[in-house]
Amino acid sequence: MSDRPVSEMSFEEAMAELEQVVGQLERGDVALDESIKLYERGAELKKRCEAKLKEAEEKVAAITLDGEGNPAGLKPVEGL
Repeated sequence: MSDRPVSEMSFEEAMAELEQVVGQLERGDVALDESIKLYERGAELKKRCEAKLKEAEEKVAAITLDGEGNPAGLKPVEGL
């Protein structure tokens, strides 16, 4: 588990650490206090991944198409 703030992580970084956290919890070879810390960190990482995915989905949804279905540009999305 890294000490890096979750808010500074990319989607890929957060997902990789989340996979490590889940693996440690599934093995069950950590003390209760450490398990609680891991669970809390995992919840933060999950939230970060969900937020980054939502951002990406909104950007993809903002691509406009011309009459033939080809990308024609970007439509501004509120909140980005």
